[in-house]
Amino acid sequence: MSAHEKPLIAIAGATSKQGRSVAATLLDSQRFRVRAFTRKKDSPEALRLEERGAEIVAVPLELGRQKDLVAAFKGADGAFLMTPPIAPPETIEAPLGRQLADAAVEAGVGHIVFSTLENVEKITSGTKYAPHFTDKALVADYIRGLPVSHSFVMLAFFYTNLLEYYVPRMEGDTLLLPVYLPEDFRAPFVDPLTATGPAVLEIFSNPERYNGKTLPIVGDIISPREMIETFQRVTGLKAAYRNAFTQDGLLRYFPEFAANELLVRELLGMVEYAVDCGYFGKEHDLDWSRRLNADTLNWEQYLKTTRWRGDKQSFGL
Repeated sequence: MSAHEKPLIAIAGATSKQGRSVAATLLDSQRFRVRAFTRKKDSPEALRLEERGAEIVAVPLELGRQKDLVAAFKGADGAFLMTPPIAPPETIEAPLGRQLADAAVEAGVGHIVFSTLENVEKITSGTKYAPHFTDKALVADYIRGLPVSHSFVMLAFFYTNLLEYYVPRMEGDTLLLPVYLPEDFRAPFVDPLTATGPAVLEIFSNPERYNGKTLPIVGDIISPREMIETFQRVTGLKAAYRNAFTQDGLLRYFPEFAANELLVRELLGMVEYAVDCGYFGKEHDLDWSRRLNADTLNWEQYLKTTRWRGDKQSFGL
């Protein structure tokens, strides 16, 4: 198959962790062409994707860009859609996701893969506040009503959250890890940078098989206690759990969050939902992605691969 005959996949948010994983995996497969949407064509991540063979299109993920998005999706056989992280009190994630889906359909895209999460508002009857979950679920519901073949991926908690947002700190000879879950609560985690792409490659390779399905992407199911024990074993460093699950614990270690009361409420609502209801609905096959990709990283493999030793990291856009 010549290069121009390969199916073209448009990726919204191509320089995000998930988007980069999808773009790199599709390109490495040599079975697809990639059109990468980004805000800045000259960003380091965009330039890296271009070097790997992606077509780079400057189109920011923001409301009012319907015409630009339709033009960007034109000619694409498939689209990987995701919405960027939007902190409350902003409420544009759901309408932005609908705009992306509408533009893809108007442009004639054949199959949409959207990165979604559970509807916390519905599941908890409004008792837990986690709009960055619920808004994605509302977009998925909207896509289900559109005249287009579609699938959904649903990623577990990111390992990278501990490197980027809930960063450890040294106290004497001990690295303290403030984790946003109770010490013995086992939750699903994943590395979005390496696990997203293989799952989406499988879907775009077999769109009819996965039409209408929601597919979780999981690397490990592990408790904070187990994560810290593993961290100590792999790194040789002394480490200890600290509670960032309650409001007092969260603000003790991350007082900067207090500047946004709604963000604190959302962070607490997200983890309370996960503990009370389970991160994923019981109908999902949590082993699907690990069966599909034998190289999916569990926590121990992630630590060995990244050689992370507790330092703050940024993953850029």
